Amino acid sequence: MNLDQMPLARQIDLVFRKIKEELSHVNSGTVFVHIRNNEIGKFGIKHLPFESKDGVLPATTTKGLTELQYQSFRQMAIESLKRKKSWTHGEILFDFTIRQNLVSASIMFESNYNMANFARTI
Repeated sequence: MNLDQMPLARQIDLVFRKIKEELSHVNSGTVFVHIRNNEIGKFGIKHLPFESKDGVLPATTTKGLTELQYQSFRQMAIESLKRKKSWTHGEILFDFTIRQNLVSASIMFESNYNMANFARTI
C-alpha cells in the first residue's frame, strides 16, 4: 500500500477498519495515530486498565462499541481532520467513552517540529 499518495482521511478510515474488532470489546479509551510526513505509521488503542480485587480480574462483561456507535466515531475522526492545519508530523488522540448509550469523544492534535529542519532554512 502506497500511503504517500493516499489522503490522510482515507488513512484514518483504514485505521478504524483495522481496529473495528477491538473497539467492539472496549467501552472507553484512546485511539492514537502517529503521523510523519502526513502518513500514519503507528496506531492503536489505549484503553482503561482492568482493576483486580485480591489478585482476581473481574469477568469480561464489558460491551464495546455497537456498529452504529463505531460508524459515528469513525466519521467524527475523519471529519476532525478538517481542523488539522499546516503540520505534517505529530499525533492525533481520539478519546472516547460510551455514556447513556452514546459515544462521547474528544480530539487532541499534537504537532511536532524538528529544530534541525529550521536551522537549514535560516
